[in-house]
Amino acid sequence: MNQSEYKSPGKQCTTNLQLDSQHSPVVQLNVGGRLYSTSLGTLRRFPSSKLAEMFNGQPKLRTDAEGRYFIDRDGTHFRHVLEFLRTQRLPTENVPEVYKEALFYDIEPLAKQLEDSPQIFGEVVGRQQFLARVPNYRENLEVIIRIARAEAMAARHSSVIVSVLRTEEDSARYNDAINSLDADKESVVRFGPWKASPTAMDLLDCVKMDIEAKGYKISYQQHVADKGFRFKSYDFFYKFIFTWW
Repeated sequence: MNQSEYKSPGKQCTTNLQLDSQHSPVVQLNVGGRLYSTSLGTLRRFPSSKLAEMFNGQPKLRTDAEGRYFIDRDGTHFRHVLEFLRTQRLPTENVPEVYKEALFYDIEPLAKQLEDSPQIFGEVVGRQQFLARVPNYRENLEVIIRIARAEAMAARHSSVIVSVLRTEEDSARYNDAINSLDADKESVVRFGPWKASPTAMDLLDCVKMDIEAKGYKISYQQHVADKGFRFKSYDFFYKFIFTWW
């Protein structure tokens, strides 16, 4: 795969793109600063893809100073996309990142095959399908972060109380439990119930994972009341602790 420097006049590149794909003219690309050279036929391998559409008919992309067609995208993993278009070979490294590129370029055969890989199967088919059944999951993440940031003034740590209600039975007992909670009830972020097999601990791990993915340093522990919390055996309440410095 050629990523070396080269010069190609913009007029020549534009003319090539208007040729019939059977001639497979060479197309020179600048993908987020990474330089690639490939054929028009390779880029059009899957006609229904967004990538093929970019190079179908009249050019739809800007060119850089050297006349290379510019795609404003991180080009680090584009080489794996090109490799698949050329040989149908799947990547063995950086699979989640390549999967994102496959979705962006709408290369369905690549995306579908990557979804069968262990790295993507567990996330897309397992974890994300579970989280889709947890009401207001994404919204609750933002609430947790907003509360933690509001409490971070002149402090090294801030904490947020989260309640996890795995079942409808838990939900029915929730009001009694929260009335005895030694914390501001209005600031408790509630998850559940949900209809899926993962446990409360699985949900907590997902919350931690997704908040960490946003760049925060976070841990969690079961919330224990200072004064005789009579519903502590229900294990409804957990404390998420943000460390700021």
